[in-house]
Amino acid sequence: MNSAFDLTGRVAVITGGNGGIGLGMAEGLARAGASVMIAARDARKSEAALARLQGNAGQSGALEVDVLRKDSIERMLADTAQRYGRVDILITNAGTNIRRPPEQYSLEDWAEVLDVNLRGTFLCAQAAHPYLCRTGGGKIITIGSMTSIFGAAFAAPYSASKGGTVQLTKALATAWAKDNIQVNAVLPGWIDTDLTQRARSEVAGLEERVRARTPQGRWGTPADLAGIAVFLASSASDFITGTAIPVDGGYSAQA
Repeated sequence: MNSAFDLTGRVAVITGGNGGIGLGMAEGLARAGASVMIAARDARKSEAALARLQGNAGQSGALEVDVLRKDSIERMLADTAQRYGRVDILITNAGTNIRRPPEQYSLEDWAEVLDVNLRGTFLCAQAAHPYLCRTGGGKIITIGSMTSIFGAAFAAPYSASKGGTVQLTKALATAWAKDNIQVNAVLPGWIDTDLTQRARSEVAGLEERVRARTPQGRWGTPADLAGIAVFLASSASDFITGTAIPVDGGYSAQA
C-alpha cells in the first residue's frame, strides 16, 4: 500500500458503524490498517459487524453509544482511548430520517431528525477535539447527503440537517485547522442500504428515477464509500479541509 494511505497505528471511531455506509467505511479503514471502534445503539448488530472486520492488521471493537447524550459520547471516546491509547479519526455516520410531506411533520418529528443528524454530529466532533489534539491532529469525516445539495419534497428535516452538516463541517474545518485537524464531509448518493430500501417502498418511482439520473446506471453500495473514507482519514488528504465530496456515481453532475 502507498504509505500516504496506510492507516497502521491509527484509531478510528465510527458512529453508526454497524451497518450500511458506516460499515462500508469501517471495512475500508480496517483493510488500510486502522483499529476501528464501531459505536452504535444495537449491540447485537455491532457484534455481527465486528466479525466482518476481523483478520485485518488493526484491532477492532464495538461499544454502545447514544449520540443524543453528551455523557454517552464522552464515554465512547474515553473508552476508545483507554483501549487503544489514542483517537485519530472520527466518522460521524449515525443518522435517521422520517419521510412525509412537510405539512405533515410534527415538531417531535422535526426535532428527532435534526437532533440525531446535526446535534449528534456536533456533539461527537466537539467531544473528539481534545483527543485529536493530543495526537497532534486528526481527521473528522461527517456524512452529508444528496439533500445537502438538492431539496427533497419527502424529507424536509433530513434535508435541513444535511445542509446544516455541510456548513458545520466548514465551520469546524476553519476553527480547528490551527490544531492540524482536517474536517470534511462525504455526500453519499443513493446507496443500497436498509434505510434506502425502505425509502423505495415509501416513495413511488424512486428506484427508476435514481437509475435514470445516475450516469453509472446503478445504485451505490456501502463498499463504494470505503475508498473516500480511507483517503479522508489518511495523510493523503492533509491539505484538504472544509470540503463536501459527492460519492454518487455522477448523480449530482447530471441535470
